[in-house]
Amino acid sequence: MLDDHDGFREFVLARQQALMRTAYLLTGDAHLAEDLLQSVLSRVVGHWPKLARGGNPEAYTRKAMINEYISWKRRPRPELPSHSPPELGASHDEATLDRLMLRQALARLPRKQRAVIVLRFFEDLTEAQTADVLGCSLGNVKSQTHRALARLRALAPQLLDLHIKELAR
Repeated sequence: MLDDHDGFREFVLARQQALMRTAYLLTGDAHLAEDLLQSVLSRVVGHWPKLARGGNPEAYTRKAMINEYISWKRRPRPELPSHSPPELGASHDEATLDRLMLRQALARLPRKQRAVIVLRFFEDLTEAQTADVLGCSLGNVKSQTHRALARLRALAPQLLDLHIKELAR
């Protein structure tokens, strides 16, 4: 007899790094990212038999993670990084500083805008796929993306010439 959760462990081991990256990009904090992922995986395991029979476990998990993150309204936000990047030292190259500035700017976006940016530019989802994950209209994704990018440009004008995807690496 097969265990009802056969394959769940393998799924988590195979996709944990990518899921953790998404959680970190959403929360901006490693500990909150771990909490978010653990919370979501504890619920996903309950749906595993159905997902294993023909669902899309990764898409389901990603959607659950986004929904959980957006619903964390009562949780205090982590301390925001300072507006200025760290001093340039011998151990920091320009790409590292750009990534730090982007993360600081992302941390200042509203949750839904941050979720849209993470899904569109870090997870490389289409507008339609992003709308499906967020459970909203295509127009909403477009307007949230537009507002988020405008806010990022205002928060980190020094990153204007760089592409978000390049900074994600």
